Amino acid sequence: MSADHQEKRARFDQLQESLATRQSTTHFTHAGVSVIAFMLISGAAGKLFYDSLRTPFLAWGASLLALGLLVYGYVSYRKGRVVLRDELQRYETLLALRHELHLDNPAALLPR
Repeated sequence: MSADHQEKRARFDQLQESLATRQSTTHFTHAGVSVIAFMLISGAAGKLFYDSLRTPFLAWGASLLALGLLVYGYVSYRKGRVVLRDELQRYETLLALRHELHLDNPAALLPR
């Protein structure tokens, strides 16, 4: 094996290991859960505002919490998009290396 082939194989193994766990799904999950929690808490805050005769301090706190969750969801979604773009670029590089190393050709893997 040539040194270039070994370098490509090492790079391929490194990319494969780094893509084994996807961080974008974690960010998208955080965004989804926080938006659902935002909807629940903002609905409860709206009900507290609607039912109260005086200024409901709990409703204001719930509104602030809901707003914080919405902002967190947006930030998590944006982070997920950035990480996904990076993951897709690394995946394209992985596919190119796979093609260069002839890993898709079963005849190349047979012993000579």
